[in-house]
Amino acid sequence: MRSTISVIDFGTSKIVALIAEVSGRQRCDIIGAGTAAYDGFANARWNNAALVNEAISSAIASAEEQGRSSVKNVYAGVPGQFSKVYSFEVKVDLQGADPRVSARDIETLFSLADEQVSGIPGTPIHRSPAWFVVDDGKKTLEPLNQHGNELRALISYVIADRFFIEDITQRLLAIGKTAAGFFSTPMGEAMLYISETDRDRTAVLIDIGYLNTEVIAVEGDAIIFHKVLPLGGGHISADLAYGLEIPLDQAEQVKRGYEFGLGSTKNSFDVLLSNGTTQTFTREKVATILEPRVDEICEAIVKSIKDSGVRLGNWSPVYLTGGGLAINKGGREYLSEKMERPVRELPRKAVKLSSAIYSSSLGLLDLIIDTRNTATESQSGIRGFFRGLLSV
Repeated sequence: MRSTISVIDFGTSKIVALIAEVSGRQRCDIIGAGTAAYDGFANARWNNAALVNEAISSAIASAEEQGRSSVKNVYAGVPGQFSKVYSFEVKVDLQGADPRVSARDIETLFSLADEQVSGIPGTPIHRSPAWFVVDDGKKTLEPLNQHGNELRALISYVIADRFFIEDITQRLLAIGKTAAGFFSTPMGEAMLYISETDRDRTAVLIDIGYLNTEVIAVEGDAIIFHKVLPLGGGHISADLAYGLEIPLDQAEQVKRGYEFGLGSTKNSFDVLLSNGTTQTFTREKVATILEPRVDEICEAIVKSIKDSGVRLGNWSPVYLTGGGLAINKGGREYLSEKMERPVRELPRKAVKLSSAIYSSSLGLLDLIIDTRNTATESQSGIRGFFRGLLSV
């Protein structure tokens, strides 16, 4: 059965709306995509609240026009800055003459974790396990029927800011749309792009956006650490605008065209000024302004991971996305050098919208589709059984 799903993703410099036609579990066609630039947010508040409705309406209208369809219900992504991640370790004693893990034991663990999260301000929008352990065995996401005396689990929650939920609900109503539900944008991005194998090794996803950078550690089916750093590609552009004395939009183009590393073939940058003249800046001049800010972002990323308490093994992968650095030639390798470990690019999941600036939007869409499918049909395998228990 074919259905239409529309989603809206709030970045720090743009809003992205997607309309997709879904038929079955594996088939998803994006028929419409729209973007609208806006002033974004900082400190979990809009930078220019008066213009947010216009940007939402513009992005959705563009997607509707491209998809030749009109949507009423819209799923909204909750950005990392408007949410927090909490993880709780819980345990239960296994019962019976021959104690084995049962579905009831799993449900008991989640009930115990629910009790701990109940007093936290905000609205829970996601709940999932990082791992289960029977006695002192290995971590797993498939503990059913394992023999032992005790079952432990690390269960993670994403709690959304109530201000964001209520605000977006009202803003959608103001433009004639209805909020169909709210989902964690970082969660969707992590689950879509990082494989189960990599997540079981504990993986890190770094999303450098325009006004902030998100550092996300994932294990199993859960985010176990999430930090928002108030630094992003926009700060690099602002430094260039100030240091080169050029308009911000021109500085953004210089930033996007900058190539890291000794093998750079771009030795100069031409900037068209408002008076019609062209000014040329050498790569060396640009580097003296740009790279110190990039170093600051890299150092903040390294420190956040070090302070997180998350233990990364030799096989723990690190991924980079976002428009702040991933789109620059050599940017991923530059971060890799600073982190002293390999940094990978995200695998492509769509022929269209394959740029890193759309990764969060596509992850959000995938999470919504997966959650809807889980609610309406049974998933195969034990891991699928757990996911059926976890949606909130």
